[in-house]
Amino acid sequence: MFPLPELTAEHIQAMIPFIGVGFLAQLVDGALGMAFGVITNTLLVSIVGLPPARASASVHVVESFTTAASAISHILHKNVDWHLFRRLAIPGVIGGVMGAYVLANIHADAAKPFVMGYLTCIGLYLLWRAWEMDHHIEHKPAKYVAPLGLLGGFLDAAGGGGWGPVVTSNLLVQGTEPRKTIGTVNTAEFFLTTTVSLTFVATIGLEAFTIAAVGLIIGGLMAAPMGAALAKRFPAKTLLFMVGIVLTATSLFSLYKSLA
Repeated sequence: MFPLPELTAEHIQAMIPFIGVGFLAQLVDGALGMAFGVITNTLLVSIVGLPPARASASVHVVESFTTAASAISHILHKNVDWHLFRRLAIPGVIGGVMGAYVLANIHADAAKPFVMGYLTCIGLYLLWRAWEMDHHIEHKPAKYVAPLGLLGGFLDAAGGGGWGPVVTSNLLVQGTEPRKTIGTVNTAEFFLTTTVSLTFVATIGLEAFTIAAVGLIIGGLMAAPMGAALAKRFPAKTLLFMVGIVLTATSLFSLYKSLA
């Protein structure tokens, strides 16, 4: 156990913006299967000024709580494909441990512009898919899952976010059903983020437990059940279109930040 800092009125006031960010980020993530890590990591690095390793550790500590709530909600709403989950979770955890080790020991920023450029193209493709989709399209199981989970887990830990954008978008490109894909990716993410958090704690200590992290946890837990309900209610075409918009916008922003 470690001593928790005493919460003062100043601490609570400082937490309020992070509660709002955590709520909005988790609402988007729970409904669309992505963006929590990108939004919160960008805030912690660009606004708060945390080093990338501490920011990524903070985000993953927060996601250990929010993804647990989100996973339970998706399971209750029957949004999870358990066969896909089994193929995705283990490679994701392995990739996450590798990525956390890389970020804690060396810089892995050189590849970020290329990854963000690739995800921007995927986002535009998903927008086109949504535009062309009719209401009777036949969805099909994904062929490439394990390598995708490994890559998604690695990039998520090394870059402070990326599991949802990489995994959800590429599964949708393969023709999977949007609602089940989003629910399955969110549920598998719980095991990824918990493992990555423990890896960060083992490598850089307990520095991830900040006032910002506590605020993000509170906001994320409030929004998690709502995101799963939204994913169940939206039609497949609408979900695909919204995923394309969020992926394109966040990837373009991250690309701009990495090149600036």
